[in-house]
Amino acid sequence: MNKAEFIDAVAAKVGLSKKDTKVAVDTVLETITEALAKKDSVSFIGFGTFATAERAARVAKVPGTTRTVNVPATTVAKFKVGKSLKEAVSK
Repeated sequence: MNKAEFIDAVAAKVGLSKKDTKVAVDTVLETITEALAKKDSVSFIGFGTFATAERAARVAKVPGTTRTVNVPATTVAKFKVGKSLKEAVSK
């Protein structure tokens, strides 16, 4: 399911127009992105938690060669699945 299909599905469930639903979905995603950019976490009980994690700098080997490259430290987004979502998916 892509973003457009997701918006269509949400609009059908809620009974809103696709335009209003698109604004709502975009706002939710933007708010989650802003929180993660500030290194805050966003939790939805039962669904899961969006958070950030720090990856340390490291030296990586280039596959198929003997060459190595330095990979700088970075911050990445992570998602931890909640109990309800985990149970719903595993059925």
